[in-house]
Amino acid sequence: MLALLHQTHAPFVVTVLAMVFTAERPRVAVADAHAEINDALDQLRAAGYGDEDNQPLPAGNARDLCRQWVQAGWLVRQVSDDDVEVYRLSAYGVGALEVAGRVGGVRTRVSESRVRTLLDAIERLAQDADPDVMARITRLHEEIQHRQKELTRLEQGGVVETVEDEQLLEAAENVLHLARELPADFARVAESIKAIQRDVVAELRHDVRPTGEVLREYLARGQRILDATPEGRAFAGALRLIGDPAQIDDLWSRLRTVLRHRFTDLLPEQQRRELTEISRRIEQGVKEVLTAQRQASHVITTQVRNHDPLRDRQVDELLRDVMSGLHKWVPGSRRGEAVEPLRRLPVADVGHLRQRMSDLRPPQPPAPLREWDEGEDMPAADTRAWGGPRYAELRAHLAAFAGGAESVDVVAAFRAAAEDIRRPVDLLGLLEIAHDAGMTETAEVAVVDTVRPDRTRRRFALGGVVAANPASADRSGGDE
Repeated sequence: MLALLHQTHAPFVVTVLAMVFTAERPRVAVADAHAEINDALDQLRAAGYGDEDNQPLPAGNARDLCRQWVQAGWLVRQVSDDDVEVYRLSAYGVGALEVAGRVGGVRTRVSESRVRTLLDAIERLAQDADPDVMARITRLHEEIQHRQKELTRLEQGGVVETVEDEQLLEAAENVLHLARELPADFARVAESIKAIQRDVVAELRHDVRPTGEVLREYLARGQRILDATPEGRAFAGALRLIGDPAQIDDLWSRLRTVLRHRFTDLLPEQQRRELTEISRRIEQGVKEVLTAQRQASHVITTQVRNHDPLRDRQVDELLRDVMSGLHKWVPGSRRGEAVEPLRRLPVADVGHLRQRMSDLRPPQPPAPLREWDEGEDMPAADTRAWGGPRYAELRAHLAAFAGGAESVDVVAAFRAAAEDIRRPVDLLGLLEIAHDAGMTETAEVAVVDTVRPDRTRRRFALGGVVAANPASADRSGGDE
């Protein structure tokens, strides 16, 4: 934060960040931020800024400046829930804008409101720290008597004591002073949670304990990440007050009551806008912290469930070996030198792995083939039975099954054929004959049983086919 405020171009950086990031827009898309900052640079340079005799401006375009600000820790670049890259102010950037806003705005003064806030805080601290029951009872009785006396006075026609506008202005300035510190506080809580997330993931990658022990510890830590930092524990206590939607609604109704009062006309427009946005800032801050907590828990849980520490270490060692090899190769290489790529990974030659450790006998080769007698002939019938389709018999059967009809149902014809031409290969041959004769497919799905030469059966499903009568096709072809 101090590095941002003390650098040479601090006026430009603080002004641009305050212009781009507002209470209504805490996150800005990367492209939009670059466009707005480039536009601001163009306007300032056109007005004469950036010269040697005028206010200096940083060199480079918006992309270069944002990259520098991210490296310096003033901006955070991340991916939003809708997969869009955005910038947001870090806790240091928010703190710098808060300091600049206090210095450039109305100075806070020692007023009755600020002293009363201090006294009330000390009184509440003393009450919470004092465990004496009788002292607590005495204080409660005194407070009840005071409230009852005031209530009686008002019921008897008393009027509400008015407060001077000057005192109300001082009280409003005190409220704004307290509210300006909230965004930086919320940002610090969110960043402390993200730091814990990074530490947990780094520790997990180097953990050498059993997987079950790692799972139990880190899953529990991921669920209790909000309690792992002082900022998180403080926020958890504050969340009990501001996390209830009814509390936010009550706060907004009280702010509307304040804004309706005539003394707010004496406030500058910027301060009236800040008063209006207090409840929205609180809601945004709570949402940012809870989102960081949810993301951190999800990242830690996913890391534990999906990553093996031993395998990750092996990958890290492999990458280090690759980098070491590159460092050795680059000094002796020439520019433009071709590198022969590794086409495939080497395969270890391990021979035959024993499948059953209880079997002490080595694996035996298969039985040798029977010696073939060249004079021995293969039966012609068996050779033909296991051969291709019998086109002549299939064509004759299809023509006989069709009779004098112009078309024939191929599936029905195959079912009616003899077993010696009802083999699986004959079904294909019959479909070839139907295709040559001209066939039409129907929407029906038919199931046929085929018979192999060894009398085993196999069932096929095919679409219904209607073919022209082969005999009619042959006659028409002869006439032509």
